[in-house]
Amino acid sequence: MIEEARRRAYLTAMQVVSWLPRSVLPFAAPSRAELLLPLLEPEPQVVAPPVVAAAPAVAREEAPASRPSIEIPRPAVPMPKPMIKAEPAPAEDDTPAPTRAAPVAPPRFALQLLRAGDCALLVELPTGESFQSRDPAYLLLKDLLRAAGLPDSPQQVGDGSPIRWPLLSRGNLDQGPDAARDYVQGVLAGQLESQPCACLWLVGLPAIRFAGEGDADSYNRELTIDGLGPAWALPGLELLMDEPARKRELWQAMRRVMQRWKPAV
Repeated sequence: MIEEARRRAYLTAMQVVSWLPRSVLPFAAPSRAELLLPLLEPEPQVVAPPVVAAAPAVAREEAPASRPSIEIPRPAVPMPKPMIKAEPAPAEDDTPAPTRAAPVAPPRFALQLLRAGDCALLVELPTGESFQSRDPAYLLLKDLLRAAGLPDSPQQVGDGSPIRWPLLSRGNLDQGPDAARDYVQGVLAGQLESQPCACLWLVGLPAIRFAGEGDADSYNRELTIDGLGPAWALPGLELLMDEPARKRELWQAMRRVMQRWKPAV
């Protein structure tokens, strides 16, 4: 059973002003006498109305006296709360959400920076590793240098480590094409600042793309790179071996470009 304080709190919430229990409640406060007076007063005597005789005279039975009813207070029924009309949901926007550009996979390449006479050579490494003396690609490079009138034993620049991309195998570092281009051009600028060259050979598509900002259409053409000077774009050594017909156009272009590094006789 609940205590008197909690009971009164419930009755107040139900808006019950007065009430009488049917039996004695445990922990209840004494009843107030003024609430019991209507029950203790004697019932009033009801005088039956006189019987009116009619012809023929028939005696009417007396109606039983009606007993006054005692109304027991009922708890007030709480009024239902007004329903709050929900605001209509905003109409869906038919405008398609902007699509996010798919992340670009980092390019992968390995380049070797060499020096031959008055020319610097940025050469794509077909195997990803530094040239060996008997590599077919390296032997073809030596043939190109001899035809150009340059020393056919190019020297490695700096510590001889290839320029590789991507730099990291994982992580949040931006390693997209733009970052690769900035990196390659930064390395070249640092090396050529200490030892300038008459012409920079860009051998292979990765060297042309990330050092000279060109593409396959730039093969056998001269380029001018901001901060690096004049450059010459060549097909990759592996491509020249797979497609020997490209050598003819290469020899023709070489005769036009040789004036940059070969002194006039």
